[in-house]
Amino acid sequence: MIGLGAVGVLLGRQAQEAITSTVSATVPGLGSIIPAAGGFRIYTVTGGYPAMDPADYRLDVTGNVTTPLSLTMADLADLPQTSMTKDFQCVTGWRVDDVLWSGVLLSDVLAAAGASTTSSALRFFSFDGAYTESLTMDQALRDDVLVATSMFGEPVTREHGGPVRLYVAPMYGYKSLKWMSGIEVVDEVVPGYWEVRGYDIDAWVGASNGRDDEPIA
Repeated sequence: MIGLGAVGVLLGRQAQEAITSTVSATVPGLGSIIPAAGGFRIYTVTGGYPAMDPADYRLDVTGNVTTPLSLTMADLADLPQTSMTKDFQCVTGWRVDDVLWSGVLLSDVLAAAGASTTSSALRFFSFDGAYTESLTMDQALRDDVLVATSMFGEPVTREHGGPVRLYVAPMYGYKSLKWMSGIEVVDEVVPGYWEVRGYDIDAWVGASNGRDDEPIA
């Protein structure tokens, strides 16, 4: 997988179709890869897209916090809003340039919950029932990690992980968990869905695509 990703970064989008076909056939646990508009490829680990009515949506923030939260879409809209235009880089080599994301900084969500400053990590859960992810606390507090509710000026679609997804700008796309339903503040990093299948826990893109800053540990 690392080799395939390196080929994609070095050779660019000419290699994408071949890489996608290879990954689809060889990566365990991957439900499907479907080409989508704008250069994206839609990945699922369950073979389908889970549905959630925005009116029923809740983002639970639990674990080592002083105030456990169950945030509705309206609650998220009431928190300070942040927008950023960043690339979306997949570990398999393809990239979509200059994607406009909007939502709430993860650090602001953690502050609202009174997250423990001595806790060292976070776990993220998807309402697809399978997908999980992790970040260290230092990574989570960066100013380019977003609880995303909007993409290209529109609500995040079901296919792209809506109504709410995680967006971790400096890391490969598998860290940007889709269909996010829960954040748990914990004492140590717990490898996520892809990490237990061999992917790096720290998924920095770094300077490899010529655009992002070097990672901050």
